[in-house]
Amino acid sequence: MDIYEKTDIGCKRSENQDRVVTMRLDDSTVFAVVCDGMGGENAGSLASEKAIEVVCDRVKSAYRSGCDANSVKSLLINSVRTANAVVHDIASYDESKRGMGTTCVAAIRRGNMAYIVNVGDSRAYVIDGGIVRITKDHTYVMSLYEKGQIRFDELRTHPKRNMLIRAVGVEEKVFPDFFEAELSENGIVLLCSDGLCGVCDDEQILEAVENTPPEKTAEALIELALENGSTDNITTALIY
Repeated sequence: MDIYEKTDIGCKRSENQDRVVTMRLDDSTVFAVVCDGMGGENAGSLASEKAIEVVCDRVKSAYRSGCDANSVKSLLINSVRTANAVVHDIASYDESKRGMGTTCVAAIRRGNMAYIVNVGDSRAYVIDGGIVRITKDHTYVMSLYEKGQIRFDELRTHPKRNMLIRAVGVEEKVFPDFFEAELSENGIVLLCSDGLCGVCDDEQILEAVENTPPEKTAEALIELALENGSTDNITTALIY
C-alpha cells in the first residue's frame, strides 16, 4: 500500500489550522488522520496539533499486528476520546483557548478492510469503481437535512453550513462515529478537510482521483479545491 498526503493554507487564510499525519503500522497496515482546528488566535492550530499528536501516539503505541476488528474499533475510538480529554483540559485551564476544538477523521487500512472514525465535518471517502461518502458530517445543516427542513442541494450554500454540532475538545466527552468499509485491491481511501469537500462535489473528486497518477493526486485535489473557490485550509490524505 502507498500513502500520499498534502495540506495547503489556501488563498485567504493567514494560518493553516489543518493537520495531517500518515504512517505505516506494519507491512500490511497503514494509518492516516486529518484534523481541522477551530478557535480564535492560534487556538485552532493548538487544538488540531494536540489532537493529532495524541491520536497518532496512541495508535502507534497500542496497535498490534493481527488484532481483530473489535480491537481496531476500540483503539480508534479511544484514541479520539483521549485527544478530546487533552484538548478540553487545555481549554479549561486557559481562558484564551476556551471553546477551541478540532474535527478528526482517521482510518486504519489493513488488506481489503478500512476502519474509520470521525468527529466533525472532515470526511472519509472510498473510491472503488465509484465514490462512496463513508462518514456523516456533524454539522447543524446536516441535522436540518435529516429532519427534512432543507434540501440536499442547500447543504453547501446554507449560511450556517460551517457550524459544527460535534467536535474534539469542545465538550467534556465526545462520541465518535465508527465505520467499516470493504475495498477491492484497487480501492482507495480518501480523507479530507472541508476545504476540499465543502466546495467540490463527489463526482468532481472522483474524476480528479481517477485521472491523476497516485503520487500527484493529493496535490491535484488541492488544486481542484482552489479552482472551485475554496477560501479555507485544504488537506487530503489518500491510501492506495
